[in-house]
Amino acid sequence: MENQKTNIERVLIIGVDISTDVIDIEDSMDELEELVKAAGGQVVARLVQKRDSINAALFIGKGKVDEIKNYCHELDISTVVFNDELSGAQLRNLEKIIDKKIVDRTTLILDIFSRRANSKEGKLQIELAQLKYRLPRLVGFRDYLSREGAGIGTRGPGEQKLETDRRHILRDIDNIEKLLEEAGKNREIKRRQRQSSNLPIVSLVGYTNAGKSTLLNTLINLDEDEDKKNVFVKDMLFATLDTSLRRATLPNGQPFLITDTVGFVSKLPTKLIEAFKGTLEEVKYADLLLHVVDASSEDLDIQIKTTNTILQELEVLDKAIITVFNKADKIDSMNLIYDNKFVDNKIFISAKTGHNIEKLLELIEELLPQQYKDVRLVFPYDQQADLSYFMENYNVEEIKYTEEGSEIEVNINQIDMEKYKDFITD
Repeated sequence: MENQKTNIERVLIIGVDISTDVIDIEDSMDELEELVKAAGGQVVARLVQKRDSINAALFIGKGKVDEIKNYCHELDISTVVFNDELSGAQLRNLEKIIDKKIVDRTTLILDIFSRRANSKEGKLQIELAQLKYRLPRLVGFRDYLSREGAGIGTRGPGEQKLETDRRHILRDIDNIEKLLEEAGKNREIKRRQRQSSNLPIVSLVGYTNAGKSTLLNTLINLDEDEDKKNVFVKDMLFATLDTSLRRATLPNGQPFLITDTVGFVSKLPTKLIEAFKGTLEEVKYADLLLHVVDASSEDLDIQIKTTNTILQELEVLDKAIITVFNKADKIDSMNLIYDNKFVDNKIFISAKTGHNIEKLLELIEELLPQQYKDVRLVFPYDQQADLSYFMENYNVEEIKYTEEGSEIEVNINQIDMEKYKDFITD
């Protein structure tokens, strides 16, 4: 009765430990439990089976499937979540034997994304990933989609949409892709506008819940003169999915743009990476990447390796990268163990307390490819539009009005030095 009142799904999580796996199975199962919590479920128990290879029909051994069925009966389990991606046949066979809702890791992550997407483009990206993933698995999904109660793994495209024929679903996919293509064109226009401002762009990347959004808010709030809008922050996986763009200031007084991206997680579904490719590719246009890591996490190495794998897929590992070990107030950085081969420039900070934030900004200023130089410029009174550009994009402390025109002293980047060289007097 208590379970019915709270409507919290009681979940059994299942993992397969294969000797060739890079990620430790217990760490991966801990992460799966957090994902279930993020989807609104309660993990009651977990089972792990060691195997040399995957069972083509059931993913795990027949004996283990029978054991899972007994567990479900004894512990009043309503949902079984696997830590890997299952085929349509495996889903169908497991549901037939266990007679409970079967959800794999991919469906679980897509479900969480479906909950958290706020923007129109984000919602379309999730629906596209769900439709492409569910299309070859319709038979396996039909049983539990038709049951009462819905719950984990059933958000997004509804039952009726999934029960229609494949041509209908393919038509939906085609329509969504066209809408996303249009959204991509709009994003390209905005990207060109950003690039035309000549402001350097710094992109935050990293694991979900590593503190990227908190760091972004901390950086933009250092400038008390700016009218800023904080991004949503909450201690949960995938708290926000929409890309955020804000303006911050370097120690030399010059502004820069900082963008946040969707958080990563190990075994991030391929379909999701494909759907979010347009958004994720924003990092390609950044001048510098801040790889934010939760230094207090027991899965530190997983975070670093997972992020580097995705950055490699996006072909951006050639960019300057600062590994930002966040939440340093919770650990002893001297005794922190991690794989150094993935880390070059690094700094330990606390976005929450502000520890080492100024040093991080100094490091950003040092590693940005655009170099700055102090110059004096004079703008004739009939060319004040050019002065307005500097007032909007640089930290101009004083304007002197002389016979020649408006005079300012400012620290500017190389691109603007070349563009406005006729106004430089010193």
